Amino acid sequence: MNENEQYSCGCSVKNNEIKYYSVPTVGSVATEAGNINVISTKWSLCDYAGEIRVRLDIGRMNYAVTPGIYAIGKPDRQSPVLVSANYKLSFDILRRELKGLNVWIIVIDSKGVNVWCAAGKGTFGTEELVRRVNVTGLEKIISIRKLIVPQLGAPGISAHTVQKLCGFQVIYGPVRASDIKKYIAAGMKASPEMRHVDFGVIDRLTVSWLELALAARIAILGTVLLIGLVMLIERIPALAGLKGEARLLPILFLVSILSGTVFNAVLLPFLPGRAFSLKGGVLGAFICSGVIYASGQYLAVTTWLSLILMSSGISAFLALNFTGASTYTSLSGVKKEIRYSIPLIVAMVSCGAFLEIVHILRRFM
Repeated sequence: MNENEQYSCGCSVKNNEIKYYSVPTVGSVATEAGNINVISTKWSLCDYAGEIRVRLDIGRMNYAVTPGIYAIGKPDRQSPVLVSANYKLSFDILRRELKGLNVWIIVIDSKGVNVWCAAGKGTFGTEELVRRVNVTGLEKIISIRKLIVPQLGAPGISAHTVQKLCGFQVIYGPVRASDIKKYIAAGMKASPEMRHVDFGVIDRLTVSWLELALAARIAILGTVLLIGLVMLIERIPALAGLKGEARLLPILFLVSILSGTVFNAVLLPFLPGRAFSLKGGVLGAFICSGVIYASGQYLAVTTWLSLILMSSGISAFLALNFTGASTYTSLSGVKKEIRYSIPLIVAMVSCGAFLEIVHILRRFM
């Protein structure tokens, strides 16, 4: 490690409930707008720990760097300017890919949200980009008037408006940070491969891991409550005939959560329908039926139906989260599916629970 390199694991600033984490610096470069920090392209142990933490949904919405302008290497007035969100993981991934380059990074305030999501929400947008260009005095730092915006940030940026308001031309870089070096070496020209937005099984599993982490609290609480219900049923003589199917409840609950997160992510392109909730619902019903069949339990038709409705509804609800985390849909598509699917999912789970309650109550009659 360079003796001038400074690492900090802690939060340095807290503003509007967003924590700003410090960035490893290796010096500074003098410009007409003042001294600009030169940041390291190496990750510290704290950076790796931070990545693990946010991928487990621990403080994910509170993980940001201070907006502003930073330097990589020894940039000058002719060096490229890359635009980034201030979500720290996005920023860290970008700077790691810039080793050996001399570039500027202008970080805009996306409220601690990654580029893709922030562009859809409007926080990675034209107004903030123009404001940040003016606040940092970027026109004093560089002589070229071009800003390289991530392709996934395009929905939030109006290129002609940016040029009109601050005189900088917006050009769109590659989808992935790993292609930045090739992109710059090619004279700011992206190949078709750099423009292609892939959402393969590894990408889907990366997203599903976060969705699983989000559902973990509910999974633990629900499982504990269902195990308590099973223990209660086993103590009531009138419900002795329900022991077998009661023991299936916590298993089916956990399987439904895995169905809507992990299994749905793996099988997403192969599941029927375009709606994510439909894909998750079909998969949930199929897996639920498989678990019941494998258990060897003889169940009444109404019990089968109630368990399938509840499992399918849970799986569909969790699968619905992929509408905002994939390349398969748009913002309007997300809103439309939520509007139509949520009432149906609620109805499915409610009907399933009602049938099961009626089935239990009949034992006392």
